[in-house]
Amino acid sequence: MANNEKDTERAQATVRLVLGFLGTLYAPLLAMEGMLPQSSARLMAAHGTLFIIVSLVLRFAIVRWPGNYPSRRLFAMLLDYSALGFHMILGDEDLLPVYALVLWVTVGYGIRYGSAYLAISTGIALATLLVVGQVTPYWQAQPYIMWTLLLTTLLVPAYTHVLLRENKRAYEREREATLAKTRFLAQASHDLRQPIHSIALFTDCLRDEHLNARQAQLVDNIDRSLHSVSHLFRSILDSYTLDSGRLEARFDVVPVRELLDTVISESRDSARWADVDVRVRAGDHLIRTDPNLICTVVQNLVENAVKYGEGKPVLVAARRRGDRLSLQVYDQGRGIPQESLDKVFDEFYRVRQQRDKDIGGLGLGLSIVKRICTLLGAAVSIRSTIGRGTVVNVDGFEIVRHLPKAQLRSGEQGASVLNGLRVLLIEDDVNVLMATALLLERWGCIVQRATTLPVLPGVCDVVISDYDLNAQITGAECIARIRQALGPQLPALLLTGHDTKAVRGKLADPDLPILAKPVRPAELRSLLTSLVLEAAHPANLVRV
Repeated sequence: MANNEKDTERAQATVRLVLGFLGTLYAPLLAMEGMLPQSSARLMAAHGTLFIIVSLVLRFAIVRWPGNYPSRRLFAMLLDYSALGFHMILGDEDLLPVYALVLWVTVGYGIRYGSAYLAISTGIALATLLVVGQVTPYWQAQPYIMWTLLLTTLLVPAYTHVLLRENKRAYEREREATLAKTRFLAQASHDLRQPIHSIALFTDCLRDEHLNARQAQLVDNIDRSLHSVSHLFRSILDSYTLDSGRLEARFDVVPVRELLDTVISESRDSARWADVDVRVRAGDHLIRTDPNLICTVVQNLVENAVKYGEGKPVLVAARRRGDRLSLQVYDQGRGIPQESLDKVFDEFYRVRQQRDKDIGGLGLGLSIVKRICTLLGAAVSIRSTIGRGTVVNVDGFEIVRHLPKAQLRSGEQGASVLNGLRVLLIEDDVNVLMATALLLERWGCIVQRATTLPVLPGVCDVVISDYDLNAQITGAECIARIRQALGPQLPALLLTGHDTKAVRGKLADPDLPILAKPVRPAELRSLLTSLVLEAAHPANLVRV
């Protein structure tokens, strides 16, 4: 049973208890006013007490054994209607208003559990009213009232059934539209990631060529445009991934200074284009968090500060607060009006004023930041003063005293590991293959290129493969076959243009690393270094 259905059944059990308690008190009050004989009042109070006890047991069963148990729901219906009918019989015309509860309970069952339960509850309600009409003198003397109540009990649920059916159809149409949008975004994300990924790698490689000033400026312009497209694209995909519920935090120990330096390095071009000096103030703290997600958070905050900081310096700082660490991003821009502060974390909301210059973006950055912080167990807040700037705080990171030995070794030796590293690179997109190979070769790697599984894989120390190669084989299957030939401990990683969680669900090896395209060069280099060092000491790497 879905969580909301369990909560609904539990809430219904709680309401039953409250109404039973009120009904038990109602009978003595009627007796005190002389509207009900004392004998009937005592009988109703005793019945009410028994009803409360049974309702308590029923609620305990719902909490203890949640699930869709039709027999338990049928018992609850019989309990409700028998109690209502019993009180209507004893109270005669004085308890005629109890009929409102009969109708409410009947419609409530249908809304909570669907049309089948609505039909059952309607049948039991009609049977209850017929019994009350047969044994109650007032009802026997007023047949038109009885027929009115019977027709109302029949017509209102019937109309409710029509509304429920239309609501279900509308829900199914909306669900189909959502699934169609999801399929479109999934395919578009794959198709768009490939060219963005390859262009980013090509431009990164071009920077190391001996370019004259004009050529360097052209590359810079290309990179600036690509950066804007890539940032928009990442925002859309991040928002889509969060909406789908597929994003999960993978916690690790992260050196804060290294994390912030990486983010600033990746944002250096946008800061340079905006003529903004981004400064970092961080101690030698270690925190437990998801390194990829926290990078996304800080990068979005830095990008915002650079865009709206009006060319003034931006400060990224880490501040200790007891055993927790807070990350803060300061800018000295014009500030955010007080009435907008509560809205800046809403999707697509942008603080705009008349005659503002056109600033790129979709208004998704801070929304993504807030939702990722929720996944990380962190809290994000914002303060701003008009004319003086804005500060965004991300609080609640656990401080760790020591870095794990494997990570420490990776940091110390990573600089030289890639030099001479033999890489088998498998990618069916020729442009992406060429761009990735050029990047690896710049780092000193010796690259063997392939567009599918090589018949005879050559000597290699690590395998990098795209996941979607062709209809016959996937990158994960390529890696498995190469490991059969070269050794099961051969380091490997997957690149994919699809959602990483969906891909991971299809893998036989849950520990196989995955990077989503477009891949940041620094991210690829860091993971590649860690993989080689964690597999074994460099002297024990696979050499065949």
